[in-house]
Amino acid sequence: MAFTFKHAAKQMQKWGSINLQVRLIQSSAPCASSQVAMSHFDKGHFLPYGKVEENVNIVKDILRRPLTMSEKILYGHLDDPKNQEIVRGESYLRLRPDRVAMQDATAQMAMLQFISSGLPKVAVPSTIHCDHLIEAQVGGDEDLARAKDINKEVYNFLSTAGAKYGVGFWRPGSGIIHQIILENYAFPGVLLIGTDSHTPNGGGLGGVCIGVGGADAVDVMADIPWELKCPKVIGVKLTGKLSGWTSPKDVILKVAGILTVKGGTGAIVEYFGPGVDSISCTGMGTICNMGAEIGATTSIFPFNDRMVDYLKATRREAIAEAALQYRHVLTADEGAEYDELVEIDLNTLEPHVNGPFTPDLANPVSKLGDAARKNGWPLDVKVGLIGSCTNSSYEDMSRAASLAKQALDKGLKFKSSFTVTPGSEQIRATIERDGQAAVLREAGAIVLANACGPCIGQWDRKDVQKGEKNTIVTSYNRNFTGRNDANPATHAFVASPEVTTALALAGRLDFNPQTDELKTPSGGSLKLSSPYGDELPQNGFDPGMDTFQPPPEDGSGVAVDVDPESKRLQILAPFDKWDGKDLEDLIILIKVKGKCTTDHISAAGPWLKYRGHLDNISNNLLITATNSENEEMNSVRNQLTDTFGAVPETARYYKAHGEPWVVVGDENYGEGSSREHAALEPRHLGGRAIIVKSFARIHETNLKKQGLLPLTFAETSDYDKIRPDDRISLLNLKDLSPGK
Repeated sequence: MAFTFKHAAKQMQKWGSINLQVRLIQSSAPCASSQVAMSHFDKGHFLPYGKVEENVNIVKDILRRPLTMSEKILYGHLDDPKNQEIVRGESYLRLRPDRVAMQDATAQMAMLQFISSGLPKVAVPSTIHCDHLIEAQVGGDEDLARAKDINKEVYNFLSTAGAKYGVGFWRPGSGIIHQIILENYAFPGVLLIGTDSHTPNGGGLGGVCIGVGGADAVDVMADIPWELKCPKVIGVKLTGKLSGWTSPKDVILKVAGILTVKGGTGAIVEYFGPGVDSISCTGMGTICNMGAEIGATTSIFPFNDRMVDYLKATRREAIAEAALQYRHVLTADEGAEYDELVEIDLNTLEPHVNGPFTPDLANPVSKLGDAARKNGWPLDVKVGLIGSCTNSSYEDMSRAASLAKQALDKGLKFKSSFTVTPGSEQIRATIERDGQAAVLREAGAIVLANACGPCIGQWDRKDVQKGEKNTIVTSYNRNFTGRNDANPATHAFVASPEVTTALALAGRLDFNPQTDELKTPSGGSLKLSSPYGDELPQNGFDPGMDTFQPPPEDGSGVAVDVDPESKRLQILAPFDKWDGKDLEDLIILIKVKGKCTTDHISAAGPWLKYRGHLDNISNNLLITATNSENEEMNSVRNQLTDTFGAVPETARYYKAHGEPWVVVGDENYGEGSSREHAALEPRHLGGRAIIVKSFARIHETNLKKQGLLPLTFAETSDYDKIRPDDRISLLNLKDLSPGK
């Protein structure tokens, strides 16, 4: 806003520090080398393969080494490849992404920021997707109708803002952003940024798709080169072949167990090897999607025939043919080197169930029961939930339905409650036509709206009380405390749709579908056969209802209104500018203990309604973070009054009394979603710095964009030296520079 921090310097006193850099705006767009449109909706924007190849050749002449696939795509989109410094993990790349995608919760703030730029139209193809504001209550149609009514003001703002500034608008009910992107916009070699942390889903179609905050999206829409710290590259070599109960989801569940929630930070995870070809295109998307949970910048698979099949099935034959001509740009060079290498044998990979409370606690299904009993995890599965942006493909739904059909044939239904979230209107319409939805309903499932729903906490759950210990199993990607239902006692486990379905049929967490049997009403038993399902529909996809609103050729006459009295939308005012002086005697608002995700910093669920109103949503700042002083949530000592109060109220008190403050945090601070509200809120309420052991990538960038100093301890043990009642001074700020 008022100023922008760029690049990490090495140290400021005992903390890591940041360099301030003036931003230069250049206007240069990559030229089109082919007359094949990037999508059905972008007739005037063409595939960038010629320019990508040209840039890659320039970089190769400079680096004189083989390149990985992700390097080719990234470096192929450089703004100035001849003069770009390229050092993995060190230099900052200036890039020209092909397109921008925004979901409705983050698009509100992004569009408000773009409006404040004064520009008449976005510079690159951009889209808004309405998927986050639909709460799961009773079923798809009813929930969608209710959401349209409750969120009418926000949907109208996004629709008119999109029309005015040239942004495509996918209406509520169209589906989840990442499924829509895979079906329509992703293509091999694309560089796409999206205002959602699971944007890497597009890596399943061979694209470099990266989750960012809204301010980064605004840079690209404003024709400013986008800056990214040159990622390291982690190679994951897959051998063998998927079969039986093992699914693509189990690959990333296994990788998460190996690399942990921060093991991929600052790196792109690039899959390769003979095992790749046994995975469907949408299965590759699943793996890349959940790569966000290991902190990876993004994940990607090499271009192959499974991607060609998917492109043709989604009516993009011309893109498939063009990609085949540039296959050499869309695969790694022989001899390309990785900064780290992981090898997984798909022949011996076992189905996994990860959790609870963190997506990297990997449990092979054969050992899950023993682990549950040892740790006191509730064995009864209250709810099974399949779908979400991670696992809602035609193949996923078909394989889950195959298990439900086996159970129905023996007179069995789900013992647990069971919900199904189709990923898009196209998936919903196709599984309705082909019968999978009917089978799942007959077995007891509720089919929810084409939206994020319970995966992001949009779930009006009624079957347990808050604080009641219980277990749910999902095919989602994230299972932080309270993530799905706002109940901190819910033990959420992440698995494949197939394993989730099996555990819901059994109603037990200790059921191993590979070996155990279900009791039938007749007194017999059923051992479930391995799940099966077509990768793509034999009769093609049914597109369902038309839910896309293209922007008009000239949107200058469209009015975008924001009511000054609105509780949900608020025109942004510039933050106060730095006065050039050191920051001295800063109060510590809270010293956070343990995991602090963006959900802890800025909760989702019912708070999503305020994503377009900075002051109102700031009332959720750090309300679920644990205070090291008293081990409580949303209870901090006001250092001016010596009384305890809520975190947002205390921050507002300090701001009103002219007392700037800092937050002290633990490892991987800000992991999770891309929500920039977790950076906007502390800035709005008077924060000046966040001082932690380490940051998650997107959150660190968002803090810089909003003018907060993201500082790291030179020694992580220094965290223990700080007391909640200490005062902190940040000195010599004028002299900050890289390496100093």
